[in-house]
Amino acid sequence: MAIVLPERIEGPDGLLLRRWVVEDTEALGRAVAESSEHLRPWMEWIAAEPLAIERRRAMLAEWEREWAQGGDAVYGAFVDQQIAGGCGLHRRIAPDGLEIGYWIHPTFLRRGLATRVARLLTDAAFTLPGITHVEIHHDKANLASAGVPGNLGFEWLGKVRDQPAAPGELGLEWRWRMERGRWRPPAGAA
Repeated sequence: MAIVLPERIEGPDGLLLRRWVVEDTEALGRAVAESSEHLRPWMEWIAAEPLAIERRRAMLAEWEREWAQGGDAVYGAFVDQQIAGGCGLHRRIAPDGLEIGYWIHPTFLRRGLATRVARLLTDAAFTLPGITHVEIHHDKANLASAGVPGNLGFEWLGKVRDQPAAPGELGLEWRWRMERGRWRPPAGAA
């Protein structure tokens, strides 16, 4: 059984990443609704929005069960107790690797928040025994997402052709990797 991923990750600047829980159902629904047009070009899951409240509650309950069994951790990103986005550590790339995902609420765009979130997630991943690398994947057309791994010193692995999953995608997934032994968050990345 895999080690359970962190429940909370706190940044030095007041940024808090904590797992979504069932009690967050309505607040998450509002944040996603407020972010849907901004996310629609890049996030496959946004096509199912808006979710009925019962369906969202069931999804959050499933996320809690999966996390407790050593699966993915899906977090809310909070700044001053406001939902600033969502993110996650996902076990879909390799037994010794984690993939980072993130989205930012439009109110918090262009503040370096996605980079700060990815830095905290990378820090947390490398505190776990057995995790040797972290990856970030995004479509080539998503230039804002490309800036995040680049800013943090991730190595670009190349591109993989895939099927576009969202309207803004080209079908060229860019993959970036950070190895545990290389991880040194750049000054100013906080």
